[in-house]
Amino acid sequence: MYKAKIKLVYKQVIDAQSESAFEKAIIQASYQEFLLKSQAYNLDGKFKTFSRMKANDGRANSLHYKLSFSVLHFIDQLNNKIPVLKDNLGNKLAFETAAFELIESHTEDVQLHKVAINYQTETLMLIDFMGEYLLLTKDNPADNEPALTFVIKMQPDLSIATYQEIVEEAGSFK
Repeated sequence: MYKAKIKLVYKQVIDAQSESAFEKAIIQASYQEFLLKSQAYNLDGKFKTFSRMKANDGRANSLHYKLSFSVLHFIDQLNNKIPVLKDNLGNKLAFETAAFELIESHTEDVQLHKVAINYQTETLMLIDFMGEYLLLTKDNPADNEPALTFVIKMQPDLSIATYQEIVEEAGSFK
């Protein structure tokens, strides 16, 4: 009945053009933290961008982790619901984990600050592919029992992060 166990990841890119209150709070908090924490990798102030800091000092990659603390309380307020990803009935998909990512920034221009939050779902059961749609369930009911299902459209920034095929046992019926 089921094809695979999967986990989905949705990447929400947030920058100065983002409009929701959540996104604006993420930009503001992470940019202020970037200005503070990036000083350790730019003591003389000659590097203005995150990418230049990384090229000069590989330890600057730790800013992804260090900046994440400034936005955790905003992510907690989402109640484990991905704010911009919905199934075909308009229900927000639940996430199990969220990871913050600093894409780029500039010490003198907040307009160039760009981050992402990568939301990963719990394990879902893939029932079928229907063109660009996935038929999924959170349930794992016994054979011949109905499953509560939902449909989600594949779209930019949505990916299947893990895929484990379910092999039918010999002698079982579909």
